[in-house]
Amino acid sequence: MSPIFDFFIGPYEDRELSLVILEATAFFFGIASVVYAKMEDIMVYPTGLVATAITTYIFFVDRLLGDMMMNFYFSIMSIYGWWNWARRKQDREFIVKISRTNTKEKWIGVALFSITLLVTFGVYKAFGAEIKTTNYVDIVTSGIFFTAMWYMANKKLESWTLWILGDLITVPLYAYRGWGMFSLQYLIFTVLAIQGYVAWKKDLGRSPQTS
Repeated sequence: MSPIFDFFIGPYEDRELSLVILEATAFFFGIASVVYAKMEDIMVYPTGLVATAITTYIFFVDRLLGDMMMNFYFSIMSIYGWWNWARRKQDREFIVKISRTNTKEKWIGVALFSITLLVTFGVYKAFGAEIKTTNYVDIVTSGIFFTAMWYMANKKLESWTLWILGDLITVPLYAYRGWGMFSLQYLIFTVLAIQGYVAWKKDLGRSPQTS
């Protein structure tokens, strides 16, 4: 077999078929969710909810607690974001529009990132799990993604910057762990996040927002 084939297929040879099917399903809905996000389409949330709920279960089975918590949080924030994006004024215009973060929101992001680091570290300790180097990377990416998801739910342009950063870290991390499909997924996420940033920035330029 070729090295590429070995990378993507090898880790799944001894894996339960049900988990492989679940990962493939999460892969499909995860990609769809980011495509919808780039289009500023509310379908980002129902598709994302399917992907994150499945992924939460997969990582629970594999005892990847930081990733599990991250996706559980994504599921909760998908419900909030779905509601927030759907809100309209009496003239039926959407209430939440694309904007940049103000100073207060930046500090909220810093606080959310810091709290996430502490909570995720605490969960590892509470479960008695060994914290390896990759787990520390996982803890940091959890903080990045938690913050990005909150910004996304409020249509902040900076959410895409955080998605790009987190995705770039996650691609080699999942590859190292043998999660071929998830590694490929986050590589695609990186490309889509860059496109999403460009699309949202253009929208912001057409309709400047203040916050």
